[in-house]
Formats: sequence, C-alpha cells, structure tokens
Amino acid sequence: MIRYHFELLVQTQAKVLSLQSVDTNVFPLSKEIPLMNGLSRILTQYYPIWLVGIGGVAFFIPESFSWVKGGWITGSLALVMLGMGLTLSPRDFRNLLSMPGASLLGLACQFTLMPIVGWGLVSVFRLEPDLAIGIILLASCPGGTASNMIAYLAKANLALSVVLTMASTLFSFVMTPFWTGMLAGQYVSVDVVGIAWSTFQVVVAPVLIGIFCNWKFPSITKRTLNVGPAVAVVALCLITAGIVAQSSEMIVRYAAQLLAVVCLLHGMGFVLGFWVSRWLGFSRDVARTVSIEVGMQNGGMAMMLAKVHFAANPLAAVPMVFSAVMQNVIGSAVGGVWSRKAKEKERQQRIYAQKERANA
Repeated sequence: MIRYHFELLVQTQAKVLSLQSVDTNVFPLSKEIPLMNGLSRILTQYYPIWLVGIGGVAFFIPESFSWVKGGWITGSLALVMLGMGLTLSPRDFRNLLSMPGASLLGLACQFTLMPIVGWGLVSVFRLEPDLAIGIILLASCPGGTASNMIAYLAKANLALSVVLTMASTLFSFVMTPFWTGMLAGQYVSVDVVGIAWSTFQVVVAPVLIGIFCNWKFPSITKRTLNVGPAVAVVALCLITAGIVAQSSEMIVRYAAQLLAVVCLLHGMGFVLGFWVSRWLGFSRDVARTVSIEVGMQNGGMAMMLAKVHFAANPLAAVPMVFSAVMQNVIGSAVGGVWSRKAKEKERQQRIYAQKERANA
C-alpha cells in the first residue's frame, strides 16, 4: 500500500513538472540544459524514495550524516525557501486579492485548526515534553510546498493552493511563534521573539528575495530554475538525514507512538479543512484545496526551529522525521481518491452532453 502511494506521488510530481509554468509555484525545467533537466526530474519525481533511502542510511550509519547540523540545517532550509520564492511572481499576489474569502479561510484554518489539533493530540497521547514540543511546533508551521503537487493531482484549485502556501509562509514569522509560545510554553520556556526572527531570516526573507529576483530579473531567474528541484530535494533530504543520524535510538523507541500521532495530525487536518470549508458554504473545489493546504505542513521549517531554539530538547525534532514521509503518503492517497472522483464526474458530464446532442 505504501509503495502504491509513493508511486502515485511520483506520478503527480511528474505531471506538475510538465506544466512548465512559473506561476504555478512549480520549478519549471529549462530545455537549455538537458542533463540538468533530466537530473532534476529524477530527483524531484522520486523525492519520497530518496527521502526514505537517505533516512535509512542515516539510521543505520549515523556517522555518515552526523555533520548535518547547525548552519547546515538553516542554510539548507533557506535554499529551499529561496527556490520557492523564485517560482512566485506579482501575479500570485494579485490572485490573493482576487479571492479574498477563500484566502482568509485557508489562512484561518491553517493557523487555528492545526495548532489546536496538535495540542489536543499531545494531551490525549500524553507525550513526553520534548515530543510534545515537536508536535506543537510542526502543527504551528505553514503549509508545505508539496501541497501544490497534491492539489494538482486532486484537481483542486491550483492557483488558490499556490496563494495559500505563499500567504501562510509569509505570515508564519508571526503565527508560528505565537502558537508555539502559547501551547509549548507549558513544557519549556519559549523564546517567541527568537523564533519569529529565525523564521523571518530563514523562511520569509529568502522567499521575498526570490520573488524580487523573479520580478526584476525574470530571464536570469528562469535560467537558474534548472537546479531548483535538485537543490530542494537534496536540501530536504540532508535536513531529514541529519535529524535521523542524531536521533536514531529515539526514533526506534518512540516509533509506534509518533507514527500514530503524526498520521492523526495530518489526517485530521485534511478532514477538518474540508468540512469546515463546506460548512461555511464554500465550493468543493475550494474545500479540497483548503483541506490539502491545512493537512500538509512545512516539516523542514519545523526541524530547523526545533534544532535552533529547542537544542536542550533533542527529541523535539524527531516527529518531523515521521511527518516528512507520512504527510506525502496521506496526501497522495487523498489526492488520488479526489482525482478519480473528478474524472468520473467529467465522464458522466460527457455522457450527458452526448445524450443531449443526440436528443436535440
């Protein structure tokens, strides 16, 4: 079953890459450098496999990735976020203003539902303080860029998905420290200002720099996007491998508990995001998009913050290892189901249209 979902995600990423559009928040691959084009496709399409494979190496041979810490983690995440910014343009901000209701809905769900669900799961499972901090931190982060791929697969509103990822990322330097301080403060003293500043430096600023470069130097930016997918995949795999190498024993010890909590966190994000949207009267198209955005989190950002601001709590970064894999598996499964439903609806509409023409 897991293999099936990985293959489904791989197919999704391949389809998204074929869009060849900067404005869809996907790294377009230039045809000017065939070798880099092919390498980027291979790395991006098989990202979950690389993630699990490198994580396995780090688990069994920790010393191979024990050097990935500190500046390596923050620098890797900054590169990923810069790559995200390079795919955005002023048109995405205009899209934000063109659908204010759906955008506000997505942001509200992202920064209320997920933190509350994370806190609830921590309380129900009575996690150790370090693990509780990690789950709360993960739940307080913005949506992950992989949500755009899943939105495409699910035939949701891809433009809205891009807008929500961008908006939640830009607001994260306020909302993530706010929720972390409020919910994790019961376990440990939280440097709210420090988290806000780290988030701005490593997450928000690189995105803004990327947007500026794409706006002012579009031709140059487009040429640099050849390496975007490769850099992002390698960076995220390195971050995950570094966490695994430093926490391999604890991963085994808490695997069952964390797997359950992480699956419930992401699963409930998908369910609540959809039904809250429908309850408020939004279309299924918008509800699916919000569901995907809420259910998928920026685990790389959570890992970075855990390592930088909760160094005295070494287990805080461990939940993100499980999240990195499971949110992609759950997301691809949900996207696959919605994709099949959308195709069936389209098929029925075609049949109905043919009957109407025949009776005319």
